[in-house]
Amino acid sequence: MKFSKTLITTAILGFSLASFHYTAWADTPAQQFQQGFEAATREDYQTAFKLWLPLAEQGDADAQYNLGLMYDNGRGVKQDDFEAVKWYRKAAEQGYADAQFNLGNMYANGRGVKQDDFEAVKWYRKAAEQGNVSAQFNLGVMYDNGQGVKQDDFEALKWYRKAAEQGDASAQFNLGLMYGNGQGVKQDDFEAVKWFKKAAEQGYADAQVNLGSAYSAGRGVKQDDFKAVKWFKKAAENGSENGQFKLGLSYLIGRGIQKDRTLAKEWFGKACDNGYQIGCEYYGKLNRGEL
Repeated sequence: MKFSKTLITTAILGFSLASFHYTAWADTPAQQFQQGFEAATREDYQTAFKLWLPLAEQGDADAQYNLGLMYDNGRGVKQDDFEAVKWYRKAAEQGYADAQFNLGNMYANGRGVKQDDFEAVKWYRKAAEQGNVSAQFNLGVMYDNGQGVKQDDFEALKWYRKAAEQGDASAQFNLGLMYGNGQGVKQDDFEAVKWFKKAAEQGYADAQVNLGSAYSAGRGVKQDDFKAVKWFKKAAENGSENGQFKLGLSYLIGRGIQKDRTLAKEWFGKACDNGYQIGCEYYGKLNRGEL
């Protein structure tokens, strides 16, 4: 049984909406920065912008990063990808990890700059080497997919592990996939389950499905239909179409839960509504009395 690797190709598209940063100093610029921070906290972004702009122009990396966020998200200013890139770059060139990560995302997505996976990798790496967990994950994705860098399972595994050990659920899931499929590491169902469980306990739906599948098959854990249903249900309630289908199937055959054709049909219908074709097929067959 191959575990589904659904997240890998799309994870890079996610953009981090990091919170405004505040660093305390004891001089007047610090007081001005703090006033801007307080204004942003009460969502008075125009005032925050006016206070931070002169600081950013003087080279303050925190203020530069925050201006990047404001232009990125249209807070206090008109949304402008080019200005966002400009300010992220200024902070990134000073070694500001979050700005390096966001600049990497701008290159990866072609926002405010020409799309360039090589530049994305460059900035992700700088942030990742400083311990930025999101950059570590995205760098793992780039190595996994061979985007902007030569495909390398071992490097992908390395960066997923770094992010996973910091508690990143997406990285934990992908690390579980690497172990489950023997990609860049010796195949190990027990390690796969270990990482799926960590991600599942954080509410990560795909990991919940895979953990349920592991219990259902007795792969890396003692076979347990009741625990399988438990995790399928969590995934289904989190909107996973695969989880919804598997929960429907559990109700249909009465495995790990009392047989209930009405609930089976309901969950097949939810999976179908979410675009899961086999869910549509089972829903139709139940309607026609073919199951």
